[in-house]
Amino acid sequence: MFTNPFSSWLNARSGRKSRRTVLVKQLHERDRRRVLKHFLALDDSDRLLRFGTRLPDELVEAYVAKIDFSRDTVYGVYNPVFKLVAVGHLAFGPREASTHALSSTTKDIVAEFGVSVSASARGLGIGSKLFERAAIRCRNLDVDTLYMHCLSSNQTMMHIAKKAGMEIQRDYGEADAYLRLLPPDPASMLREAIDEQFATIDYTLKANTRAAVKFFVPKK
Repeated sequence: MFTNPFSSWLNARSGRKSRRTVLVKQLHERDRRRVLKHFLALDDSDRLLRFGTRLPDELVEAYVAKIDFSRDTVYGVYNPVFKLVAVGHLAFGPREASTHALSSTTKDIVAEFGVSVSASARGLGIGSKLFERAAIRCRNLDVDTLYMHCLSSNQTMMHIAKKAGMEIQRDYGEADAYLRLLPPDPASMLREAIDEQFATIDYTLKANTRAAVKFFVPKK
């Protein structure tokens, strides 16, 4: 059984034995297949919470195919066996495209965030950690308004929004939440760089461990 020494070291440093340290990795074009696999594994109720409707497989595939990794920022969390168990999509767009954002900011660009977590990885604070990374990313790009749209029945997203101090507006079973962000500073820049560096090291170790397992453990 292979273990990840980097994750073990982080857990020891944090003093947490029952909950793993959540390391959020920025995803790229090479991760598109895993992102699709993650979304397709969501059942109808989870797709409803994530997309606001029960998207069939073909529309999920179309959504993932249109993700622009060079324009938007996509985050992921991998479990110890190198399976993508959470995805956060931070999409950027012009302020004029959002009628709600017109009164929320004077910046030209606003950001919208959506997140999904596999059933096997819930209750570990992964959604909140993904949101934190997204907020730091927005700050460092000088985007001062982070927006989330979801069903009012999505208790997980409502909890994340309230915990972050977002302003929540409810209408016809749906909710819009906004968070005003501070300008970037050296501390926010450093935090994003360190978080990504740790996540990259962890990603590499998990990928190498997974490759080693496939090589040394014969298929049954």
